[in-house]
Amino acid sequence: MTYEQLIGDLKNRAYRPLYFLYGDEPYYIDLVTEYITKHVLTEAEQSFNQTIVYGKDSDAGEVINLAKRFPMMATHQVVVVREAQELKDFETMIHYFENPQPSTLLVINYKYKNPDKRKKVFKVLEKNSATFQSKKLYDNHVPGWISGYASNRKYRIEPKAAALLTEFLGSDLSRIANEIEKLIIAIGEKERNITPAHVEENIGISKDYNQFELQNALGKRDVLKANRIINYFTENPKNHHITQTISSLYYFFSKLLLIHYIKDRSKQNVAATLKVNPFFVQDYEAAARRYSAGKLVEIISLLRTYDLRSKGYDGNATPAGELSRELVFKILHL
Repeated sequence: MTYEQLIGDLKNRAYRPLYFLYGDEPYYIDLVTEYITKHVLTEAEQSFNQTIVYGKDSDAGEVINLAKRFPMMATHQVVVVREAQELKDFETMIHYFENPQPSTLLVINYKYKNPDKRKKVFKVLEKNSATFQSKKLYDNHVPGWISGYASNRKYRIEPKAAALLTEFLGSDLSRIANEIEKLIIAIGEKERNITPAHVEENIGISKDYNQFELQNALGKRDVLKANRIINYFTENPKNHHITQTISSLYYFFSKLLLIHYIKDRSKQNVAATLKVNPFFVQDYEAAARRYSAGKLVEIISLLRTYDLRSKGYDGNATPAGELSRELVFKILHL
């Protein structure tokens, strides 16, 4: 089931005795669980009919006993198992999964990993439950998710602002949602457009010294700006680790190389091929004109070499800051 289908059924009170919520992205698992715990029962009913347990502190027998109880002065009871992947003797629950209590909503949160679906217990569980897999987003999909989240809150976020949030927060959707909510509170209801300036002012991202601006400087072959940024990174290694820089530059220069081989150069096709917002296509194309395909292949090879060196390969002991400076120098002077 999709998240929308699951929430739609819950809103229509079309309840199921088993909910199996699993995957490596906890955000949607938490949202579904929160909806169930807040809306299935009234506040008065929750006192006697809602139980939350944690897998690492429980066992299968305890969960089964809770799930088999009948509700008190209510039509349903809710039992939530958080961190179910830590539950002792999980496989012994197969007998309950085969014949669940109709008046119980047993919600199983199986986070940060995917179950081994070759095992019979998971085949039975998936067959008899409302099953939802919450997959972690690829980094290139995060800006679009941010735009969608803002839109659902009746706000618009500019593409560069979404890119800055992605760079700073990664793909942690819970953290991103919290930061967007902070932005909405900060800018208020009168101004419905979230700009890079809002992100910089309220989330603590430097408007001049970040991975996005380093890519931009290298794309323009702006030696002075690129060196200023990499020097800042070197002086602030906690927030700008060399591994993050190399990864960011690898994706950037890989996209530039890809541009050289795109036949349909329409803006929409280039954006779709690169998996970026159309807003950034012009910048990528301008940067690609400054680097030949051959030079880009050399740069990508260089990034791989420095990635190994940064991890101490072959006894390398050069400080990370020096490696970063060397890398940027070589990229600019190839």
